[in-house]
Amino acid sequence: MIAYKTEKIDNAICFFAGEVYKRTQRYLPQTLLYKLLAYLDFYSIEKFGKPVLELKYFACDKGPLPFEIYNKRENYESDYFKFYARTNNRYIIKPIKEANLDYFSDFEIEIMNNLIQKYIRKNLSMSKITDNICNDSHKDIKAYKIAYEKEKNSEIDYSDTFTKIEKKEHDRLSIQEERYLVFRGLKKISLCD
Repeated sequence: MIAYKTEKIDNAICFFAGEVYKRTQRYLPQTLLYKLLAYLDFYSIEKFGKPVLELKYFACDKGPLPFEIYNKRENYESDYFKFYARTNNRYIIKPIKEANLDYFSDFEIEIMNNLIQKYIRKNLSMSKITDNICNDSHKDIKAYKIAYEKEKNSEIDYSDTFTKIEKKEHDRLSIQEERYLVFRGLKKISLCD
């Protein structure tokens, strides 16, 4: 993982952990974190054509699961936050310091703030907040729905955010679809280097 990408991911996790704690006085549960990250990436693709964090997600029962973070949660090292083990293989995330939002564009910060405002309510239990975002992610994230219907626990293809993007004529692509295809093409080229 490139250093800049790592810093961006770490600061996004720190931001969500800090904001959840500020609003609820409770620490961020891992499932809620995973959905916030998925919304950040998939909403960004839908509106801008590129995921913010570029994480790989799998279509699990509770919604999109960021594979890279889930697999290293037991010993995820960061100056910004720490994962703490709870019972039944559950984790909470505690912020260590303030997130550095200089890694994000104004648009990306707006998405993160909108997610916090939409889902994090002091008067709701953490399990109710998590249930709400899980239920919404099943309906709202189109690429998740497609992957889950094909095969549970399969990798989610960012391309499925757009309807039949592979079959569209170039002059029929939206600006978001064009940007996504450029992003995807550049990613393929960088993997070949």
